[in-house]
Amino acid sequence: MLAQIGRGAASVIYLVQDPKSKQIWALKHVVKNGPKDQRFLEQAEQEGAVSARLDHPVIRRIVKITRSRSLTGVKELYMLMEYVDGVSVDKHPPETFEESVDIFRQVARGLAHMHAKGFVHADMKPNNVVICDDGSVKVIDLGQSCAIGAVKERIQGTPDYIAPEQVHLRAITPKTDIYNLGATMYWVLTRQNIPTAIPKGDSLVNSLDDHLIEKPKPIKELNPRVPDMLADLIMQSVAIDPDQRPPDMDWVADRLDLIYGKAVADRKLREGKKNGDAATARIEDAAQKPGDALGQGA
Repeated sequence: MLAQIGRGAASVIYLVQDPKSKQIWALKHVVKNGPKDQRFLEQAEQEGAVSARLDHPVIRRIVKITRSRSLTGVKELYMLMEYVDGVSVDKHPPETFEESVDIFRQVARGLAHMHAKGFVHADMKPNNVVICDDGSVKVIDLGQSCAIGAVKERIQGTPDYIAPEQVHLRAITPKTDIYNLGATMYWVLTRQNIPTAIPKGDSLVNSLDDHLIEKPKPIKELNPRVPDMLADLIMQSVAIDPDQRPPDMDWVADRLDLIYGKAVADRKLREGKKNGDAATARIEDAAQKPGDALGQGA
């Protein structure tokens, strides 16, 4: 064990090293100190079960779970996970539009993989997206993940990103992840949260009627620089009615790839124009001062 790197309500995460391979891992230790902690053990079990079915570079791997039992059941659990060396998007948001879209599209591909395997992340938000030191993107925390179509017994999700169907205890589907990701993209590009069925700070709203959920401001009102194609995608993704959202996460990822490609092309065009203008200026200066331009000035 090398160091403690995190702490939760009923868990501690340590940095550990395999003595043989020297591989660095993260080790999550979950302890049941009372009945209220049972849900944390269940979430850890669920996270491990879902992770075992996935194989995508964007989704953090869980390689092993060890359980300690008592007469009443599992008392504590150790989860060996891929060590993700980076910073979450909520703590260090991307600095450029191009970087933002690159992150979005990688996350969308990871989520599309989950959907293809039959699962929904169900808690996509900025602090569950980590940018590693090498620039790669990792989606973490599968504790709320579930099978497509699952109906949960209690409300689970993060208030500023939760989809209406999660609050209504309706079926969780890939459209739920689309909403959560849309709310995440909205925050990254505006630093404001969309209104949801559970406003921040409230345990429940007075009514769970879809028609009473406040609609978010058009993203271009808050950030006019967001391209129309991306603005449309985000606003469609956070539609209250799941049927009004994009058809699937692959479609979202393809759209983001297109937006990213255009952003890269536009940047190169700007850089080319800037370099061209600089070269023209140097040529014009050389024509006026040929000796200086050749390094032969007096």
